[in-house]
Amino acid sequence: MPPASIQGHVDAVADGVRGAPPEVGAPVGARPTACSAPIRASLSADYRGPVRSNPAARDVLVVGAGLAATRTVVELRTAGFDGHIHVLGAEGVPPYDRPPLSKHLLDRTAPAWLTDELGVDVAALADRVELDRPARALLLEEPGRPGVATDTGPVRADHVVLATGAHAVRPPAWRSARTLHTTADADQLRAALAAGGPLVVIGAGWIGAEVAGVVAASGSPVTVVEAADAPLSVALGSRVGALTAPWYAAAGVQLLTGVPVAAVEDGGVRLADGRRLPAATVLAAMGARPATGWLGDSLPRDASGAVRVDERYRVLADHRPVPGVWAVGDVALRRSARHGWVPGGHWEAALRGPEALAHHLVTLDDAVLDDPVPDDPVLDDPALVDPAPEVFSTQLGHDLVLLGQPGAADEVVVRGDPTASAGWSVLWLAGDRVTAVLVVDRHREVGPARRAFGGAELPRVDAAAAADRDVPLRTLLSRPPAA
Repeated sequence: MPPASIQGHVDAVADGVRGAPPEVGAPVGARPTACSAPIRASLSADYRGPVRSNPAARDVLVVGAGLAATRTVVELRTAGFDGHIHVLGAEGVPPYDRPPLSKHLLDRTAPAWLTDELGVDVAALADRVELDRPARALLLEEPGRPGVATDTGPVRADHVVLATGAHAVRPPAWRSARTLHTTADADQLRAALAAGGPLVVIGAGWIGAEVAGVVAASGSPVTVVEAADAPLSVALGSRVGALTAPWYAAAGVQLLTGVPVAAVEDGGVRLADGRRLPAATVLAAMGARPATGWLGDSLPRDASGAVRVDERYRVLADHRPVPGVWAVGDVALRRSARHGWVPGGHWEAALRGPEALAHHLVTLDDAVLDDPVPDDPVLDDPALVDPAPEVFSTQLGHDLVLLGQPGAADEVVVRGDPTASAGWSVLWLAGDRVTAVLVVDRHREVGPARRAFGGAELPRVDAAAAADRDVPLRTLLSRPPAA
């Protein structure tokens, strides 16, 4: 059980994450930063502790030491868990926030430590923290005591939370290409860029666009190569992604789309059409893959490498929860009543998911936790919260927020003029249901869009009014569709 001083620290954190001003909610000695306010403001009040009622949960092993792992520790204590918490990390450094690695690649050389960003110290809340002891395998052979194998022996607990994050994707043959996912990656990329010369970024996704804009703004020549026919096509689809293409030239970045990379060579990149791009530095920005390879055959995984979890973040195998095993953050593919299967590979998933996980781990007894999972997601259980997926990005001089999950067959409605400076938005519609909203450079519309996804069902709109640019987004999303 944490000492009284730590419990006071937890209480202060609980106040802070429920919306209190930083000067009230932050523990004494916490240093406010540019990122701490958005983090605090993003936390919801769906669960409140302490409400612990599962005395069988004596200890919890958290595998991972990133944002999802740190938030899990915080939320377990906030929910009243007073058992033993053991954290295993693999990077050998304290928990830090990843978005600044790309957004502030050149102007912030020190990591954004979560001790500062969240105002909490995971080492103070957990009973044992080992930052350089990676898990090698998941152990499930001992009933009621899952665990992991490490180089120095097994570690077991009543509950194991998988929060090992993700790793950057890079084809094995591209050995000289750099990636950007860890603070060590950022240090190496900065050092390479400091030597001067052109940068070639392979991939026009979220990270590729962010880095391209930051580096071009410093005066270095930058070329972005994208195999698809438009930037952000995986996340937004080709039609909407193409609306961001003019941003590249405006930011001084050369964009090449519709051409794959054949090889990364010394001094450059060879394209599939035979062209060769000179490069002093090459960045592979082709996305990330859940860091679940260490699980071996112990758990089923989907094609992306993620483990499937239910609405409570229990890991699933053959439609049943694996006793005592949970997953959150990048490694988890969450079942959603509104959005289907939701990937966890974004900052908001690591921020919000642990709150729900901790609530259910602490309040449900083992008999309920091991119940079979119904075939259809539960819509009417007030104890289940179904947060909308959310992605934010600052790239090439523009701010983007994507809420929800666009579907390939959805109707796309563009609102506003993407070529104007006043900002614009996009709705994805399945009938009169809004499956996703993209807000570009219109900060006041983010709040209404976020609130629209706060109900048990997807928001509904009048399809005819959706295309009317004169109807503000906040009005559209709050107005019931015509009968």
